[in-house]
Amino acid sequence: MRALAVLSMHTSPLAQAGTGDGGGMNVYVRELSAALARRGVRCEIFTRTDDPSRPPTIGVEPNVRVHHVPAGPLAPVAKEQLPGLVDEWSDGVGARLAALAVDGLGVDAIHAHYWLSGVAGHSLKHELDVPLISTFHTLDRVKAEASVEELSASEPARRALAEHAIIGCSDIVLASCSVEADQLTELYGADPDRLAIVAPGVDHAFFAPGEQSRARRAMGFDPDDPLILFVGRIQPLKGLTVAVDALAQVVARPGLERATLAVVGGPSGPHGDDELAEVHRRVAAHGLGGRVRFMAPQPHHLLSTSLRAADVAVVPSRSESFGLVALEAAACGVPVVAAAVGGLTTLVDHGRTGYLVEGRDPARFAAHLTDLLADRGGLRAAMGAEAAARAARYTWSGAAAGLAARIDALMSRELLLCR
Repeated sequence: MRALAVLSMHTSPLAQAGTGDGGGMNVYVRELSAALARRGVRCEIFTRTDDPSRPPTIGVEPNVRVHHVPAGPLAPVAKEQLPGLVDEWSDGVGARLAALAVDGLGVDAIHAHYWLSGVAGHSLKHELDVPLISTFHTLDRVKAEASVEELSASEPARRALAEHAIIGCSDIVLASCSVEADQLTELYGADPDRLAIVAPGVDHAFFAPGEQSRARRAMGFDPDDPLILFVGRIQPLKGLTVAVDALAQVVARPGLERATLAVVGGPSGPHGDDELAEVHRRVAAHGLGGRVRFMAPQPHHLLSTSLRAADVAVVPSRSESFGLVALEAAACGVPVVAAAVGGLTTLVDHGRTGYLVEGRDPARFAAHLTDLLADRGGLRAAMGAEAAARAARYTWSGAAAGLAARIDALMSRELLLCR
């Protein structure tokens, strides 16, 4: 049986997505590891613990375990402060891996998620003499262009240099789509021969078309109000202010006065609280107090109910390496109006499964939202059906198969880069 050490330092796959730094990456790590385990690849997931009550190891399902490794205080630490803890965390992971090896449970390769884990993975690769697989989820040189205020004065150079070194040392660099693969080669000089596109999947047992009226009742939404759904962390990068400004224009259209924007998620990052305050300011300024409903982050498997309740999902992000929530909305038969950035351009087929919007103008978002909410000629149902059909191609089992095949090919060569 193959075995992977899966590194996810800054956020646990057991954490609630939509809170703190939890988001699509949490879902990705958990679901891909579970799918790999079902293919016979044991996954030992390592994350930083911030809670002294958590046990050192938690079995998630057969052949998937989460190991909580301390580094720094046993308390939450801002992501911006975590680089200073990477070495301590890496040493802790190395000690756990050595103990597993003594018990006959050594690993064949390391799969690092995000640049912080990549720094640890780079070190552990040399220590253990095993291949390194890297998935970045976001890239500094892409994010810096899209959301400068999200970065500290010192992080851009430090993080970009670290990402460049990790890419140079990685035996496989995973990209979620062709757009991310192009970014890796153009911005970081990644070797195309070591790039593998492995698209995330959807758990179709949960995310599938369903009865909207029943979902509305479950979520407490008025069955007759046009409903727009935003799912994501509240931070400048995700663009919730654009959605609020767009809603102000939607409700001004005849017949759409009762359109509602449901927001599922909480503030995140150093500017999250300020962004939430700005959102509330705009809600008040537009007189939308009764038309914007804030909801707490939900367990991932329950998110499908909110998606089914919606008429349309809006994803106005400044940057997305993939855009998992757009795929999950599509799987539920819900059209998506999304920013024409990153992986969203590969998920939304403009005019067929939803709409892509160039730029940040709320009026452009409002125009497409209005088209779908007005639903002339059954537009919304037609787009939703096409979206669900295309989303059916994305599965976690398919993602796991693609990665497992690449790992097998790598191991058969018995050649490591950057020894």
